[in-house]
Amino acid sequence: MEFAELIKTPRVDNVVLHRPFYPAVEGTLCLTGHHLILSSRQDNTEELWLLHSNIDAIDKRFVGSLGTIIIKCKDFRIIQLDIPGMEECLNIASSIEAFTLGGQGGRITRSGDRDHPG
Repeated sequence: MEFAELIKTPRVDNVVLHRPFYPAVEGTLCLTGHHLILSSRQDNTEELWLLHSNIDAIDKRFVGSLGTIIIKCKDFRIIQLDIPGMEECLNIASSIEAFTLGGQGGRITRSGDRDHPG
């Protein structure tokens, strides 16, 4: 299976990135076969380029039509993405799971525990 076939939603606008000790950044989230990219396209704002192989676990949460994905990285960073639209959020989360779990045999569940569903 090609990487492109695993990406159900390649781009979502108006995504808000939250990280500890940094101001929130609103921008466009793009998903490629190797990276998760968030760009605000504003001056003096950094972009986020995250390799799928650096993702250790994800957690999905929903409040109304707003979806939140919390990403726990192998380098101990925690990244929160607020994504408008439940379908877009589920599509992004399932694509990330497919990329990060390819051939590893575990599962990322709603609780974020790979082998012990919560």
